[in-house]
Amino acid sequence: MAANRRRPIALAAACATAVTLGATALAAATSASAAEVPLKGYELTWGIKESYRNYVTGMAAGTFTPEAGATQAKDNGVFTFVNGTGSYDSEAHTVALGFEGTLNIASKAHGFELKLSDVRFDSKDARVTADVTKAGTTQQDVPLAEVTVNRAMTDMTTKLTKEAGDVFGSSSYTGAAGDPLTVVEKKAESPNPTPTGTTTPPGTPTGTPTGTPTKTPTTDPTGTASTTPKPSPTEADTKGDISYGTLGWGVKQSFRTYVVDGVAKGRITVSGGAEQASGNGDFTFPDATGTYDTDADTLKASFKGSVNFKGHEDNGSYGLDLTLSDLKAEIDGGSGKLTADVDSLGEKSEDVTLAELKPKSADLIAKDEVIVLDDVTTTLTKAGAEAFGGFYQAGAALDPVDIAVALTADAELPDTDPTSTSTSGTGGTTGGTTGGTTGGAGTTGSTTGGVTGNLASTGSDVPVGALGAAAAVTVAAGAGVVFAVRRRRLTDSTQA
Repeated sequence: MAANRRRPIALAAACATAVTLGATALAAATSASAAEVPLKGYELTWGIKESYRNYVTGMAAGTFTPEAGATQAKDNGVFTFVNGTGSYDSEAHTVALGFEGTLNIASKAHGFELKLSDVRFDSKDARVTADVTKAGTTQQDVPLAEVTVNRAMTDMTTKLTKEAGDVFGSSSYTGAAGDPLTVVEKKAESPNPTPTGTTTPPGTPTGTPTGTPTKTPTTDPTGTASTTPKPSPTEADTKGDISYGTLGWGVKQSFRTYVVDGVAKGRITVSGGAEQASGNGDFTFPDATGTYDTDADTLKASFKGSVNFKGHEDNGSYGLDLTLSDLKAEIDGGSGKLTADVDSLGEKSEDVTLAELKPKSADLIAKDEVIVLDDVTTTLTKAGAEAFGGFYQAGAALDPVDIAVALTADAELPDTDPTSTSTSGTGGTTGGTTGGTTGGAGTTGSTTGGVTGNLASTGSDVPVGALGAAAAVTVAAGAGVVFAVRRRRLTDSTQA
């Protein structure tokens, strides 16, 4: 591989370089502690839950009154809190931000009045909190929602907490899906691009991170000089063969958490060139081959590498032993599929359609001889549910898929950070580069996919750091199915 092919190697790399800092912040990061980079000028947008807003202004005949800089979108829309300040931890690759603005919620008809203030977002804890004032009493840092953190920090899935149910007056909100949460930088951009080689922290949608790509060519926010592909001497045709590329996918954050930090007490191993981001993060599958046709909006790509999930050990046998390899992504306009060879407890099946894919756009666009599809929605199929031993039902949301393919040999994928490669360890640390292992019965510092509690694609329904109660029950039930199958097979083989 030519030296100028800066391939995305893992989602931790993306997280290490995604927040675009101005020259002032970079200078501060150099002179101050290497681990802490000050951040300012961010906005947080969240609607809490649309049905709750409709209830307040409808049946309850109440009002939302934003103050102190906070705003609400028209037609009873979402809320925005401003002037976010905080820090980026360049070692843990996490962001912590606090925002200005208050939101008053009141209904005389239904007899409630409350205020939300000091809204905070912490990617390590993967949650949004606020100070809540009710009946003249203020409770600080109330966790309102668990957040499925992604690298861009846009449209992040949220799940309301028990505390949110108490705050908003209905236990039915506990564990319910909240509105998507977005955190973006709003300060003025420097007219000059960030110098090549500068490392920037995660999540800002105004710059392209250095791992699996997070911005589509349609919006073209490639941002910094270090991530802009060099002009290729050979211009790509509208259709042809893929030169190389990568697929980034976490499978499902809750599943990774369950295997490594849950009752499975297992490990995750990558091999064949695949890599896993630190902190029990997402996987990158390399060396894409296949074809593309931008006129027909079709893409077919195969990727090397495999990932093995193993857990529930019993006297040297495993109730969970699942390997995914030979991943293939097919896109046709606004839909597609993700397939893989599946080896579950020694039973092998080829080209199993694990998930249906839905790109953000039906248009397949090449820019600088590179096609980038980021945050492709991924939905579990019936065959995929069977491959996971009934852990999840068909229709469940899996982690989004990121695809980046080069159409010519001289094209460059978005930049990568080689320091994000996994390092060996046990007890929940990620090991190895190729053939690394995440495992042990210990805990990862946090299990937000991609980096330790950081801004990577994290899946859908389970909060970062640990399984939610309902999800834990579901997953544990699935584990029981797999474990029972394994025991039955062992018994059958003994009796045969």
